[in-house]
Amino acid sequence: MPFGPTAYFGLTNTVMRHDVKDQDIGTVSEANPHLVLENFTTPLGKRTANILKHLFPSPKDGKSKRVITFANDSDYIAMRHHTYEMPRGASSCALTEVGPRFEMKLYQIKLGTIDADDADVEWSLRPFMRSSKKKRL
Repeated sequence: MPFGPTAYFGLTNTVMRHDVKDQDIGTVSEANPHLVLENFTTPLGKRTANILKHLFPSPKDGKSKRVITFANDSDYIAMRHHTYEMPRGASSCALTEVGPRFEMKLYQIKLGTIDADDADVEWSLRPFMRSSKKKRL
């Protein structure tokens, strides 16, 4: 998106690709990934999902074995990168994590590009906003 919007995220719990345990990952395919966007139901969530899905081109054919998952849980977006394998005659698939993995927290969306100093702020995180405490299970 050459004219914006620009989303700013904070990253936590980062595990790099080669630090993924118990995996012999080898090389990663350069095929365009399938995207899974989970639990983006609010208007801000739909806007964020729209920004995230436009970062990756859609797969041209259905033969891509890469899957990138963005799962929203209490305003933290977990990102996971997998490949899958469908054994012949099986009704389920085997996922292999190829990394990296991290959690993102959105803190600002601007309507312009990153180098536009006078861009309007569409949304900004205000941590001291009045709201009821969320119960976590």
